[in-house]
Amino acid sequence: MTGLPPVPAGLRGAVDLSSLVNRPAPPAPAAAPGEPGQPPAAAGSQPGDVAVPALVVDATDATFSQVLELSNTVPVIVDLWAEWCGPCKQLSPVLDKLVSEYAGRLLLVKVDVDANPQLTQAFQAQSIPAVAAVIGGRPVQLFVGALPEAQVRDVFEQVLELAAQNGVTGRAVVDGAPEVDGEQAEPEPEPLPPHHQDAYDAIDRGDYDAAITAYRTAIAQDPRDQLAVAGLAQVSLIARLQGVTIADVRGAAAAAPTDVEAQLAVADLDVSGGHVDDAFDRVLTVFPSLDAAGKDAARTRLLDYFEIVGLDDPRVAAARRRLTMLLY
Repeated sequence: MTGLPPVPAGLRGAVDLSSLVNRPAPPAPAAAPGEPGQPPAAAGSQPGDVAVPALVVDATDATFSQVLELSNTVPVIVDLWAEWCGPCKQLSPVLDKLVSEYAGRLLLVKVDVDANPQLTQAFQAQSIPAVAAVIGGRPVQLFVGALPEAQVRDVFEQVLELAAQNGVTGRAVVDGAPEVDGEQAEPEPEPLPPHHQDAYDAIDRGDYDAAITAYRTAIAQDPRDQLAVAGLAQVSLIARLQGVTIADVRGAAAAAPTDVEAQLAVADLDVSGGHVDDAFDRVLTVFPSLDAAGKDAARTRLLDYFEIVGLDDPRVAAARRRLTMLLY
């Protein structure tokens, strides 16, 4: 198993959401908008359309029943994320972009796992980012980790195929949004700075070395470019995780408890899986036993983790204080 799991060959429903909504949810052909149990259609929409406030929305434990209802008309993609999760920040723009391109054939619902423990448990989110779908009220696990755009697109195509097999073929129309050539117009995103765009394009291609080079160029031109600093830390983590196996990495760390590279490799896995405290503790625990070069490597990696998790995260503040005490 690698740090970035491949797209599964098939899609299988595996989550029971009955604890959130006490009703059966068998897949069934979608009722027309305006019929009982269906949201009203937007003005100017076609049969099978459903009105929504946006194609990308947030959901909570309390509001997820509305998502289940919408999933009877249009397939819903569920993004389980957290503010401190670096790979989540890599994946989120990809999901937003693709859902926009599908022009209402898919909805994207974002769930903050820290604020919504019921949904986190219901979707069995052991690590994040975790992406699932809900089709006709039934959940379908999709993938875990920050995948390239091409692979995510393949997954979405499978979702649409599965939805069609279950009669869920409606379209979401943003209520009040103007339409262009029969399709709703999405606002144009603000362009990224050139080197940032180069990095995003490279990530989409799976060329992480090129993305690292682009971010380093941006930082060289403007050392205060905090987004580039954070982006470099995130894509460097993804690059390090390519081709690794969890068993080998953890076995090597157990066999060499004072080897800085072995311990940092496990910390990489912990950060990518959302086990931030474990990663910080591992590096800081081994820190006093390291030589000067090892301490420098550990400190540099910790600073990268701080960028990935977010400098305002309380866990970062606690780890920074502990690092300062060890340094001085």
